[in-house]
Amino acid sequence: MTIRRSSTYKIFALVVRRFEDIFHSFYVSEIIKGASYSASRLKIDLLIHITDKTVHADWLNSPTLNLSCIDGILFADIDCDVKTLKKVIDKKIPCLVMNNYLKDPINCIAIDNKNAAIDVVEYLIGLGHKRIATISGDLSTQAGKDRLEGYKVALAQNKISLNTNYIRTGNFLRTQAHQAAQTLLSLRDRPTAIFAASDIMALEAITVAKNKKINVPNDLSVAGFDDNPIVTYSSISLTTVSQPIVEMGRRAVEDLHAVVSGKVKQLPVKTLLPTRLIKRGSCRKITDNG
Repeated sequence: MTIRRSSTYKIFALVVRRFEDIFHSFYVSEIIKGASYSASRLKIDLLIHITDKTVHADWLNSPTLNLSCIDGILFADIDCDVKTLKKVIDKKIPCLVMNNYLKDPINCIAIDNKNAAIDVVEYLIGLGHKRIATISGDLSTQAGKDRLEGYKVALAQNKISLNTNYIRTGNFLRTQAHQAAQTLLSLRDRPTAIFAASDIMALEAITVAKNKKINVPNDLSVAGFDDNPIVTYSSISLTTVSQPIVEMGRRAVEDLHAVVSGKVKQLPVKTLLPTRLIKRGSCRKITDNG
């Protein structure tokens, strides 16, 4: 494959992993939106490269992902595969990783997922909840791990014992989140609150609760993560975390452009973006936890 290089435009590859509903993904669409804003302004062409979720050999052998074709690579996520990423860096290709804050000397930009999750669970605890469950995201991603860790930290800081029965994995997917919610809400000592690591999974929890005649928020409080526009179609306004995904995509392109153009005085470039807790009607204060 041969791509003609232009002296006017730079070419960045945006690597996106393949998963269920990828073309309906709020995260992916927001990343592309933000990256496109900056790319247009900076005269950068973006090539979207869809990769397998677990096997990343194409990062190294794809004819597109090399310096003869592109000026840099943006990773929408790396699924914690730092080993293969370092091999890409060894090929002297300028890279920047999104959705991961890495200790290694690698350019990166991420959301403060751990502290955001702590904020959500602290809020639920402040409403009187002690039986708080979580539907975690994909634990092969740093975002999934950090949101679960934030959940655990918040419980520990408030001296609430960790109940492993209250931890279920939804992988940021509808079907698995639905199954996780079914399990949680079938427990004899079911939770009074659920923190789902994405809005899509939170909406599945609300659907399961409705099917089981469990009222949200009177009998069950539910909080999500993303501030996905899809929640506006829910009959219940969802408490959630607003995360600056578009900003992350925009800043990622700008930061990599600065690296490629030699405008960065000190490498690596690392950025951690803050979040905002949005309190809505899906959570309610309780006075007795049973």
